[in-house]
Amino acid sequence: MRITFLGTAAARPTVSRNVSSLTVQREGELMMFDCGEGTQRQMMRFGTGFNVRDIFFTHLHADHFLGVTGLLRTMGLQDRMEPIDLWTPGGTESLLRQAIELGGDRVAFEVNIRGIEADQPISRDLYDIVPFRTSHKGRSVGYAIVEHERPGRFDPETARRLGIPEGPLWGKLHHGEAVEIDGRRVGPEKVVGPSRPGRRVVYTGDTRPDASIRNAAQGADLLIHEATFGMDEADRAVATGHSTARQAAEVAREAGVLRLALTHFSPRYADDPRALEREARSVFAETTAAFDGLVLEVPYRDA
Repeated sequence: MRITFLGTAAARPTVSRNVSSLTVQREGELMMFDCGEGTQRQMMRFGTGFNVRDIFFTHLHADHFLGVTGLLRTMGLQDRMEPIDLWTPGGTESLLRQAIELGGDRVAFEVNIRGIEADQPISRDLYDIVPFRTSHKGRSVGYAIVEHERPGRFDPETARRLGIPEGPLWGKLHHGEAVEIDGRRVGPEKVVGPSRPGRRVVYTGDTRPDASIRNAAQGADLLIHEATFGMDEADRAVATGHSTARQAAEVAREAGVLRLALTHFSPRYADDPRALEREARSVFAETTAAFDGLVLEVPYRDA
């Protein structure tokens, strides 16, 4: 799984940072989370490609969704024909539709706007997208990408010792089916180890620190948490519905995540967020202050 940060600034772009967006590439699928103004140019700069299947919006503040109008037009000019799904917190569908219609001419491909609610998973073949409640102004959610458990490791030496020929029977055993060989029943537990966990990546969008985030991020491989302010601006964070870097780190520590990536930096810190990174690392050592173009690979834990 590969995460590419396309925009890491809060509220407005800076010289070095665009506003909020990131992509997640998983097994050939490309999905996007938030789409601030100028996102399509960032996609070209950082080589993500435009074959996005879904765009998930955490909320419809301008710095998180205004880029979608131009992005859809660019896709149309590239002769895209595949449909695209736009997911937005329930009750904000009409606002998103209005933004899309600002572009004028309709695109040739189908654009589906889908309202979502917290704790109603979007199911895919081998993973789920799980929206969760966040604490920001207006309707807002975060998203957890939760892969299903994977089969355990297949033991070929044991299979051979049991007289099971290599081929389709190995495949059946690896997928949990018992097989019969020479009148003997062999169950998968004989040759397949315990199930292995999938990966969990959590993106908060804009939010105050909240128990719902800690719950969604329990044991996550990567937590991407906003850190709009430092503790020197803690009062402002409360007033605007945002988090400090230290608070993001406290969430990461309490949730037992493996890694924390900070994003959504106020222009006050955007050109040099090292102070925010230090603030977070004093609480949670495995912290990275993201920057536009940063690529994070999320391996399987047993890789």
